[in-house]
Amino acid sequence: QVQLVESGGGLVQAGGSLRLSCAASGRTFSNYAMGWFRQAPGKEREFVAAVSLSGRTTYYADSVKGRFTISRVNAKNTVYLQMNSLKPEDTAVYYCNALPGVVVTTTPGDYWGQGTQVTVSS
Repeated sequence: QVQLVESGGGLVQAGGSLRLSCAASGRTFSNYAMGWFRQAPGKEREFVAAVSLSGRTTYYADSVKGRFTISRVNAKNTVYLQMNSLKPEDTAVYYCNALPGVVVTTTPGDYWGQGTQVTVSS
């Protein structure tokens, strides 16, 4: 089991920034590639970003590329999502996920956090 707790969401104006954090406990955090996903009202959950075990490899959805940055600090069992130049269409609940393997992928694993709400006003 891996327990994941997200934080850092909130209300921000378009063009602003937020940094999400995901703290992990349970099985060894550094054994998992990690990802962020989001779900907007009335839409399916979608992939946002992923980071490899070491943190050296990252992958992004086209919609956030150049604006969001995923990173991790294994010593702190924490993965981050820095979100800049936010747009109203980024409004969603953001979820942290332990990916099913050691390489970055857009396919989620079985372990999810509870989510954190991000609302971007125009």
